[in-house]
Amino acid sequence: MESKSWRQNVDQFHSLLAGMVLTGRDGAVLDTDKAFTDWAGQTVKIRETNRSIYLIGNGASASMASHFSADLAKNAQLHAQVFSDLSLITAISNDIGYDQVFAEPLRRRANPGDMLVAISSSGKSPNIIAAVEVAREKKMTIVSLSAMSPGNPLRASGDLNIYVAAAQYGAAESAHAAALHWWMDLVQEWKS
Repeated sequence: MESKSWRQNVDQFHSLLAGMVLTGRDGAVLDTDKAFTDWAGQTVKIRETNRSIYLIGNGASASMASHFSADLAKNAQLHAQVFSDLSLITAISNDIGYDQVFAEPLRRRANPGDMLVAISSSGKSPNIIAAVEVAREKKMTIVSLSAMSPGNPLRASGDLNIYVAAAQYGAAESAHAAALHWWMDLVQEWKS
C-alpha cells in the first residue's frame, strides 16, 4: 500500500479549506469572510437578546457540538446547549425513535430567534434533517456544516450552509472543526 506523505496530507487539507463553499438559504454562494462575520454578528445578537444556540451532531460531530457548546458558554457568555444526556437520548430513541433524538427536545425548548448549528459529515442523517425541519418551523436561524456528496440534503437546508468537499470523515470533521473555531474566534473578538 502506497501512503501519502504528511506534506501531501497538509496540502490536501489546505485545498479542502480553501475550497470550502458557503451558501445562503437560496443556494447562492456567499463571500466567505462576509458570511462568517454575519454569523458572528447573529451570534452576538443572540447573546444580547438572551436567546439560545443548540448544536447537534452524531459521533465525532456530537463531540464537536459539545466542544463548541462549552466554548460558547465559557468564552462568549452565551446560552448554548447540546442533547448529549444519555438518559434523554435513550428515552427518546426507545419511546419515539432515534430519528427524533434532536427534534423532540427542540420542539419543547427552542424559541423563535434561537440558532441551530447542525453538523453532519454525510449531510443526510435522518435525525439531523428532522431537527432542521423543527428549527425551520420554530423560526430559528439554521447553520449547517456538511461534506461528502455536494447534493446532500443538509447542504441546502440552512440559512447559512458550510460545505467542504471531503470524501473521508477525518478530513470532513477536521474542516468542520476549523470552521467552528474561526466562528468562535470571531464571536470572542466582536466589539458590541
